[in-house]
Amino acid sequence: MHSLKVLILEDNPFQMMALHQMLNANQVFDVLTADCVEAAQRSLQLRGPVDIAICDLQMEGQDGLSLIGHLAASGMARAVIILSSAEDTVLDSAAQLARQQGINVLGIMRKPASVAAIGGLLSKWLLGQSGAAQVVTPLAPSEAPALSALDPAHDYASQWIAHFQPKVSLDGALAGVELLARWDHPEHGLLMPGRFLPMVESAGLMGALTWHMLELALSLSHQRLLSHGRALPVAVNIPPALLDQPDFVPRLLVLLERFPVRPQMLTLEVIEQSARQLAVVQFENLLRLRMAGCRLSIDDFGTGASNIQRLLELPFSELKIPAEFVRGLADDRRKAAIVGGALFMAQKMALDVVVEGVETADDYEALLMLGHPVIQGYFIARPMPEADFLNWLQVLERNPERVLPFDTVRPDRAPARK
Repeated sequence: MHSLKVLILEDNPFQMMALHQMLNANQVFDVLTADCVEAAQRSLQLRGPVDIAICDLQMEGQDGLSLIGHLAASGMARAVIILSSAEDTVLDSAAQLARQQGINVLGIMRKPASVAAIGGLLSKWLLGQSGAAQVVTPLAPSEAPALSALDPAHDYASQWIAHFQPKVSLDGALAGVELLARWDHPEHGLLMPGRFLPMVESAGLMGALTWHMLELALSLSHQRLLSHGRALPVAVNIPPALLDQPDFVPRLLVLLERFPVRPQMLTLEVIEQSARQLAVVQFENLLRLRMAGCRLSIDDFGTGASNIQRLLELPFSELKIPAEFVRGLADDRRKAAIVGGALFMAQKMALDVVVEGVETADDYEALLMLGHPVIQGYFIARPMPEADFLNWLQVLERNPERVLPFDTVRPDRAPARK
């Protein structure tokens, strides 16, 4: 096993010893141990950050959630394994809480742990690191150099790039690609959205970024039309504030004329941020987009406010089920019920469905039992630069049967932000 540094938080001496021996059996010998959160914090302060922290949840005094919060704030662990004998609902919620704080959750282990279970999770981590050229690990707030304030008058388009994540049907047919914004910063390197979007928004540049992404999307779609005779379906996230602009639809139609592809090739993913009634101009823009032929997707379905009411009110053609409902689907009847119910509702409403965050063969096979959505996630491919995506398409064209699973699949968890 590649050299790893691991912290164990466990207040039972026997289980602590057993975990230590299991790590040694997996060729991990740089191990920090702590029987309480305070001791774990002191150990990290003295010996520095770790690759992985194994956190027991239920303890006397401060519990494992306290350490997870500390790790999220300090950046002292690159990933966490949650260990507990608590109920499944508690474990799932703890994992979700950790992800919301930006922690990479490698997995959940029920007590008692085993050598094989630990070895599997450690291998998952190492597989993720072997694909480091495609993975960007966000720096913790305490480690990340501060970005300078953005100049609203400056043109940053040359630094804004797209990464591309394919979407396929359950039979493996390519259904399209979503463009995800990245910033190739001249000083700080490749930045993920969570790092730069708040500053872009505060500088009033979200519109400029979105129009740049739309141009990249339609340009790629048009290139595929010229080279292969069929435009590539593309999807772009649209901030709700952009729908406030009366000239949004006319400007988009001009862009569609510049890159002449059918409007049906463009899906605009709209994230609902509040339960307030849509302004008339937003309602009109959404309606005119559908009348023009563009597809509309309600993103992160089930996590916003009044999503079902919005589906009744607005002309959406697609709903997108977020990763929170999909990770661990195969082993969670509650998640299966939610996803199955959404698929059934969408079928009755003649809506397409995209399920994102599909990461494992087990979750893919569980989806097969529930319906026939389009899937997106690490089980197919990571978000990748344009050159890598075009290579991916070439391999897919030569070997269409390899998309499920594709040879670049990594079974580790996706980043907290797309």
